[in-house]
Amino acid sequence: MPVVDAAWEEWLSSNVARGCSLDAMIDAMVQAGFASEAAHVAVHHAFGRKQTDFNSAAAAATEAALAKTEPRTYLYDASPVARGNVIRAYDRDVRVLMRCERPQVIVFADVLSPDECAEMIERSRHRLKRSTTVNPDTGKEDVIRNRTSEGIWYQRAEDPFIEKLDRRIASLMNWPVENGEGLQILHYGATGEYRAHFDYFPPDQAGSAVHTAQGGQRVATLVVYLNDVPDGGETTFPEAGLSVAARQGGAVYFRYMNAQRQLDPLTLHAGAPVLDGDKWIMTKWMRERAYG
Repeated sequence: MPVVDAAWEEWLSSNVARGCSLDAMIDAMVQAGFASEAAHVAVHHAFGRKQTDFNSAAAAATEAALAKTEPRTYLYDASPVARGNVIRAYDRDVRVLMRCERPQVIVFADVLSPDECAEMIERSRHRLKRSTTVNPDTGKEDVIRNRTSEGIWYQRAEDPFIEKLDRRIASLMNWPVENGEGLQILHYGATGEYRAHFDYFPPDQAGSAVHTAQGGQRVATLVVYLNDVPDGGETTFPEAGLSVAARQGGAVYFRYMNAQRQLDPLTLHAGAPVLDGDKWIMTKWMRERAYG
Protein backbone atom coordinates (compact mmCIF):
# COMPACT_ATOMS: atom_id res chain seq x y z
CA MET A 1 0.00 0.00 0.00
CA PRO A 2 1.41 3.46 -0.88
CA VAL A 3 2.38 6.00 1.78
CA VAL A 4 2.08 9.78 1.90
CA ASP A 5 5.70 10.58 1.04
CA ALA A 6 7.20 13.85 -0.18
CA ALA A 7 5.82 13.36 -3.72
CA TRP A 8 2.29 12.81 -2.42
CA GLU A 9 2.61 15.80 -0.06
CA GLU A 10 3.55 17.91 -3.08
CA TRP A 11 0.59 16.51 -5.01
CA LEU A 12 -1.79 17.29 -2.14
CA SER A 13 -0.54 20.86 -1.71
CA SER A 14 -0.63 21.53 -5.46
CA ASN A 15 -4.19 20.28 -5.87
CA VAL A 16 -5.48 22.20 -2.85
CA ALA A 17 -3.91 25.37 -4.29
CA ARG A 18 -5.54 24.67 -7.69
CA GLY A 19 -8.99 24.27 -6.15
CA CYS A 20 -9.52 20.54 -6.54
CA SER A 21 -12.48 19.18 -4.60
CA LEU A 22 -12.09 16.99 -1.54
CA ASP A 23 -13.98 14.09 -3.11
CA ALA A 24 -11.99 14.16 -6.36
CA MET A 25 -8.67 14.10 -4.48
CA ILE A 26 -9.80 11.29 -2.17
CA ASP A 27 -11.05 9.24 -5.13
CA ALA A 28 -7.75 9.75 -6.96
CA MET A 29 -5.78 8.52 -3.94
CA VAL A 30 -8.03 5.48 -3.49
CA GLN A 31 -7.59 4.63 -7.18
CA ALA A 32 -3.82 4.86 -6.62
CA GLY A 33 -4.05 2.19 -3.89
CA PHE A 34 -4.60 4.12 -0.62
CA ALA A 35 -7.11 2.87 1.92
CA SER A 36 -10.22 5.06 1.97
CA GLU A 37 -9.68 6.17 5.58
CA ALA A 38 -6.02 7.06 4.94
CA ALA A 39 -7.00 9.07 1.88
CA HIS A 40 -9.66 10.98 3.85
CA VAL A 41 -7.16 11.85 6.59
CA ALA A 42 -4.46 12.99 4.17
CA VAL A 43 -6.77 15.16 2.07
CA HIS A 44 -8.51 16.80 5.03
CA HIS A 45 -5.12 17.47 6.62
CA ALA A 46 -3.92 19.13 3.41
CA PHE A 47 -6.97 21.40 3.30
CA GLY A 48 -6.38 22.30 6.94
CA ARG A 49 -2.78 23.37 6.16
CA LYS A 50 -3.64 25.65 3.31
CA GLN A 51 -6.96 27.40 2.79
CA THR A 52 -6.74 29.86 -0.11
CA ASP A 53 -9.33 32.61 -0.38
CA PHE A 54 -10.36 32.62 -4.00
CA ASN A 55 -13.37 34.88 -3.48
CA SER A 56 -11.84 38.14 -4.60
CA ALA A 57 -14.72 40.60 -4.90
CA ALA A 58 -12.94 42.70 -7.49
CA ALA A 59 -12.13 39.75 -9.74
CA ALA A 60 -15.63 38.33 -9.42
CA ALA A 61 -17.16 41.68 -10.30
CA THR A 62 -14.93 41.99 -13.36
CA GLU A 63 -15.86 38.54 -14.62
CA ALA A 64 -19.57 39.09 -13.91
CA ALA A 65 -19.51 42.32 -15.88
CA LEU A 66 -17.75 40.58 -18.76
CA ALA A 67 -20.35 37.80 -18.74
CA LYS A 68 -23.21 40.30 -19.02
CA THR A 69 -21.85 42.19 -22.03
CA GLU A 70 -23.52 41.60 -25.38
CA PRO A 71 -21.76 39.02 -27.58
CA ARG A 72 -19.43 40.61 -30.12
CA THR A 73 -17.47 39.32 -33.06
CA TYR A 74 -13.97 38.43 -31.90
CA LEU A 75 -11.46 41.03 -33.12
CA TYR A 76 -8.09 39.64 -34.15
CA ASP A 77 -5.37 42.05 -33.12
CA ALA A 78 -1.65 41.54 -33.72
CA SER A 79 -0.18 38.39 -32.23
CA PRO A 80 2.46 39.00 -29.53
CA VAL A 81 4.66 36.24 -31.01
CA ALA A 82 7.59 37.60 -33.03
CA ARG A 83 7.54 37.56 -36.82
CA GLY A 84 9.95 35.56 -38.94
CA ASN A 85 10.58 31.94 -39.77
CA VAL A 86 13.08 31.46 -36.93
CA ILE A 87 12.54 32.98 -33.48
CA ARG A 88 15.27 33.35 -30.87
CA ALA A 89 13.57 32.09 -27.71
CA TYR A 90 15.84 32.92 -24.75
CA ASP A 91 18.58 30.29 -25.33
CA ARG A 92 17.36 28.46 -28.45
CA ASP A 93 16.38 29.10 -32.07
CA VAL A 94 12.87 27.84 -32.77
CA ARG A 95 11.57 27.25 -36.31
CA VAL A 96 8.10 28.36 -37.39
CA LEU A 97 6.34 25.74 -39.51
CA MET A 98 2.89 27.31 -39.92
CA ARG A 99 0.88 30.38 -38.93
CA CYS A 100 -2.90 30.68 -38.95
CA GLU A 101 -4.61 34.04 -38.48
CA ARG A 102 -8.14 32.92 -37.49
CA PRO A 103 -7.79 31.48 -34.92
CA GLN A 104 -4.30 32.63 -34.01
CA VAL A 105 -2.40 29.35 -34.16
CA ILE A 106 1.34 28.87 -34.73
CA VAL A 107 3.11 25.53 -35.15
CA PHE A 108 6.77 25.34 -34.10
CA ALA A 109 9.64 22.87 -34.43
CA ASP A 110 12.67 22.45 -32.15
CA VAL A 111 11.18 24.06 -29.03
CA LEU A 112 12.91 21.34 -26.98
CA SER A 113 15.81 19.12 -28.00
CA PRO A 114 15.38 15.31 -27.98
CA ASP A 115 17.50 15.11 -24.81
CA GLU A 116 15.34 17.74 -23.08
CA CYS A 117 12.18 15.88 -24.09
CA ALA A 118 13.58 12.63 -22.70
CA GLU A 119 14.58 14.33 -19.44
CA MET A 120 11.09 15.79 -18.92
CA ILE A 121 9.51 12.39 -19.49
CA GLU A 122 11.87 10.56 -17.13
CA ARG A 123 11.67 13.10 -14.32
CA SER A 124 7.84 13.07 -14.58
CA ARG A 125 7.12 9.38 -15.03
CA HIS A 126 7.12 8.42 -11.35
CA ARG A 127 5.05 11.46 -10.27
CA LEU A 128 2.02 11.01 -12.55
CA LYS A 129 -1.47 11.29 -11.08
CA ARG A 130 -4.88 11.07 -12.80
CA SER A 131 -5.67 14.41 -14.52
CA THR A 132 -8.54 16.62 -13.41
CA THR A 133 -10.61 19.30 -15.11
CA VAL A 134 -12.46 22.39 -13.88
CA ASN A 135 -16.06 22.00 -12.71
CA PRO A 136 -17.89 24.92 -14.43
CA ASP A 137 -20.32 25.40 -11.56
CA THR A 138 -17.97 25.36 -8.58
CA GLY A 139 -14.52 26.07 -10.01
CA LYS A 140 -13.22 22.94 -8.30
CA GLU A 141 -11.26 20.33 -10.23
CA ASP A 142 -12.66 16.86 -10.73
CA VAL A 143 -11.69 13.63 -12.44
CA ILE A 144 -13.92 13.13 -15.52
CA ARG A 145 -14.25 10.60 -18.37
CA ASN A 146 -13.62 13.25 -21.06
CA ARG A 147 -9.98 13.54 -19.98
CA THR A 148 -8.18 10.19 -19.89
CA SER A 149 -4.65 11.17 -18.97
CA GLU A 150 -2.19 11.27 -16.11
CA GLY A 151 -0.27 14.39 -15.22
CA ILE A 152 2.05 16.30 -12.94
CA TRP A 153 2.52 20.02 -12.29
CA TYR A 154 5.89 21.69 -11.76
CA GLN A 155 6.34 24.83 -9.74
CA ARG A 156 7.57 27.69 -11.90
CA ALA A 157 11.40 27.81 -11.81
CA GLU A 158 11.48 25.01 -9.23
CA ASP A 159 15.00 24.03 -10.37
CA PRO A 160 17.50 25.31 -12.97
CA PHE A 161 16.26 22.99 -15.73
CA ILE A 162 12.60 23.96 -15.26
CA GLU A 163 13.54 27.64 -14.97
CA LYS A 164 15.37 27.45 -18.32
CA LEU A 165 12.28 25.98 -19.98
CA ASP A 166 9.99 28.54 -18.33
CA ARG A 167 12.15 31.38 -19.65
CA ARG A 168 12.44 29.87 -23.14
CA ILE A 169 8.69 29.40 -23.45
CA ALA A 170 7.90 32.87 -22.07
CA SER A 171 10.30 34.35 -24.61
CA LEU A 172 8.74 32.36 -27.45
CA MET A 173 5.21 33.36 -26.43
CA ASN A 174 6.46 36.91 -25.81
CA TRP A 175 4.67 37.12 -22.48
CA PRO A 176 6.06 37.81 -18.97
CA VAL A 177 7.47 34.70 -17.35
CA GLU A 178 5.75 35.63 -14.07
CA ASN A 179 2.36 35.47 -15.83
CA GLY A 180 2.80 31.79 -16.59
CA GLU A 181 1.28 28.89 -14.72
CA GLY A 182 3.66 26.09 -13.81
CA LEU A 183 4.49 23.59 -16.53
CA GLN A 184 2.12 20.63 -16.73
CA ILE A 185 3.22 17.24 -18.08
CA LEU A 186 0.52 14.89 -19.36
CA HIS A 187 0.75 11.26 -20.46
CA TYR A 188 -1.88 9.58 -22.64
CA GLY A 189 -1.82 5.82 -23.13
CA ALA A 190 -3.50 3.83 -25.90
CA THR A 191 -6.95 5.35 -26.73
CA GLY A 192 -6.24 8.23 -24.34
CA GLU A 193 -7.86 11.51 -25.35
CA TYR A 194 -9.10 14.91 -24.16
CA ARG A 195 -12.38 15.81 -25.80
CA ALA A 196 -13.15 19.26 -27.23
CA HIS A 197 -12.80 22.08 -24.68
CA PHE A 198 -11.59 25.65 -24.18
CA ASP A 199 -8.48 26.53 -22.18
CA TYR A 200 -9.91 29.86 -21.05
CA PHE A 201 -12.35 30.06 -18.14
CA PRO A 202 -15.83 30.84 -19.57
CA PRO A 203 -16.99 34.08 -17.92
CA ASP A 204 -20.65 32.97 -17.93
CA GLN A 205 -19.91 30.01 -15.66
CA ALA A 206 -19.98 30.59 -11.92
CA GLY A 207 -16.87 28.54 -11.19
CA SER A 208 -14.60 30.64 -13.41
CA ALA A 209 -14.26 33.43 -10.84
CA VAL A 210 -12.45 31.00 -8.54
CA HIS A 211 -9.63 30.68 -11.07
CA THR A 212 -9.49 34.22 -12.48
CA ALA A 213 -9.20 35.69 -8.97
CA GLN A 214 -5.48 34.92 -9.16
CA GLY A 215 -3.69 36.15 -12.26
CA GLY A 216 -6.82 36.90 -14.27
CA GLN A 217 -7.98 35.09 -17.39
CA ARG A 218 -5.82 32.73 -19.41
CA VAL A 219 -4.74 34.37 -22.66
CA ALA A 220 -2.72 31.78 -24.61
CA THR A 221 -1.47 28.19 -24.56
CA LEU A 222 1.66 26.40 -25.76
CA VAL A 223 1.52 22.60 -26.07
CA VAL A 224 4.93 20.95 -26.55
CA TYR A 225 5.12 17.36 -27.82
CA LEU A 226 7.70 15.29 -25.93
CA ASN A 227 7.56 12.21 -28.18
CA ASP A 228 6.49 11.13 -31.65
CA VAL A 229 3.05 9.51 -31.79
CA PRO A 230 2.90 6.87 -34.57
CA ASP A 231 -0.85 7.31 -35.10
CA GLY A 232 -3.46 9.63 -33.56
CA GLY A 233 -2.91 12.03 -30.69
CA GLU A 234 -3.21 15.18 -32.82
CA THR A 235 -4.25 18.53 -31.38
CA THR A 236 -7.39 19.37 -33.35
CA PHE A 237 -9.34 22.61 -33.73
CA PRO A 238 -12.73 21.38 -34.99
CA GLU A 239 -14.25 24.83 -35.58
CA ALA A 240 -11.26 25.84 -37.71
CA GLY A 241 -10.59 22.54 -39.50
CA LEU A 242 -7.01 22.37 -38.17
CA SER A 243 -5.05 19.36 -36.95
CA VAL A 244 -1.48 19.38 -35.58
CA ALA A 245 0.43 16.10 -35.42
CA ALA A 246 2.50 15.24 -32.35
CA ARG A 247 6.19 15.43 -33.31
CA GLN A 248 8.93 15.32 -30.68
CA GLY A 249 10.22 18.77 -29.74
CA GLY A 250 7.52 20.54 -31.75
CA ALA A 251 4.72 22.65 -30.33
CA VAL A 252 1.45 24.38 -31.11
CA TYR A 253 0.67 27.88 -29.80
CA PHE A 254 -2.82 29.34 -29.74
CA ARG A 255 -4.10 32.66 -28.41
CA TYR A 256 -7.69 33.15 -27.33
CA MET A 257 -7.93 36.53 -25.55
CA ASN A 258 -7.31 39.84 -27.32
CA ALA A 259 -6.47 43.28 -25.96
CA GLN A 260 -10.20 44.00 -25.50
CA ARG A 261 -10.54 40.87 -23.34
CA GLN A 262 -12.72 39.12 -25.88
CA LEU A 263 -12.45 35.33 -26.02
CA ASP A 264 -12.08 33.46 -29.30
CA PRO A 265 -14.57 30.55 -29.73
CA LEU A 266 -12.57 29.22 -32.69
CA THR A 267 -9.93 27.98 -30.22
CA LEU A 268 -12.15 25.07 -29.21
CA HIS A 269 -9.67 22.18 -29.36
CA ALA A 270 -9.17 18.54 -28.45
CA GLY A 271 -6.50 15.92 -27.99
CA ALA A 272 -7.45 13.20 -30.47
CA PRO A 273 -7.39 9.57 -29.28
CA VAL A 274 -3.97 7.88 -29.35
CA LEU A 275 -4.27 5.05 -31.89
CA ASP A 276 -0.72 3.68 -31.70
CA GLY A 277 1.93 4.12 -29.00
CA ASP A 278 1.47 6.74 -26.30
CA LYS A 279 1.71 10.53 -26.05
CA TRP A 280 3.63 12.83 -23.71
CA ILE A 281 3.00 16.59 -23.80
CA MET A 282 4.11 19.63 -21.81
CA THR A 283 1.68 22.55 -21.51
CA LYS A 284 2.17 26.20 -20.53
CA TRP A 285 -0.78 28.49 -19.89
CA MET A 286 -0.29 32.25 -19.74
CA ARG A 287 -2.44 34.63 -17.66
CA GLU A 288 -3.31 38.33 -17.95
CA ARG A 289 -1.35 39.24 -14.83
CA ALA A 290 1.33 37.81 -12.57
CA TYR A 291 0.32 34.38 -11.35
CA GLY A 292 1.32 32.57 -8.18
